[in-house]
Amino acid sequence: MSMLGHVEKYLLEKIKADGSIHMTLIDPEKVTVSQATTIAENAKTSGTAAMMIGGSTFVSQEHLDNVVKAIKETVKIPTILFPNNITGISRHADAIWFMSLLNSVDPYFLVGAQILGAPLVKKYGLEPIPMGYIIVGDGGTAGIVGKAIAVPYDKPELAAAHALAGQYLGMRFIYLEGGSGAKTPVPTEMIRTVKNFSEAYLIVGGGIKTKEQALAATSAGADIIVTGNVVESTDSKQKIAEIINGIKRTQP
Repeated sequence: MSMLGHVEKYLLEKIKADGSIHMTLIDPEKVTVSQATTIAENAKTSGTAAMMIGGSTFVSQEHLDNVVKAIKETVKIPTILFPNNITGISRHADAIWFMSLLNSVDPYFLVGAQILGAPLVKKYGLEPIPMGYIIVGDGGTAGIVGKAIAVPYDKPELAAAHALAGQYLGMRFIYLEGGSGAKTPVPTEMIRTVKNFSEAYLIVGGGIKTKEQALAATSAGADIIVTGNVVESTDSKQKIAEIINGIKRTQP
């Protein structure tokens, strides 16, 4: 089996040094190439650890490639694909979250898309980072597209069982997804329960709009906070900086 790749090592070192880190998610369907580079530049300046690129719906392969290329030319932090399907794979990225939607009722999102995508990942020389993806709360578009039975926010033990299964299957990262633009972020009790159950690194995203919400998530055990919709707002630079400064206070 292969050793950890460069990007995963970088993330783990950042988590070890900072306690918890922030990633910026860009949905290529919602931005032009120039908007993507501006967001990436602002996010890097604010202290984001890596750029994630992906969305819930289809975007043209050419536009995805152009966005990834432009981001890579603009900032020297890792670009990690966050694919919703095999159409979300670009040869120009550094790494890819190689993920299974653990609470999908459709085998395609559990392992089908991964079988189709694996040869492309190998061909393009992308670094695969194994992740268990769990849709919680209302789940948003990702839940509908992925045919997931979302884990209710008041059932933290169910989320923990999913996470533990993911860990036992060899996934080194677990992502609790509240859904893009979720009205309320993943509850701290759910984060804490999952963290207590599973030894995997925990990513939390969906509905995090303020530094208080980000701090609550990292204090409960999130290793990585992902914000997406915030970066599309006009004052994105200030908001990202506030969120990153907010989670830094959790350091010893």
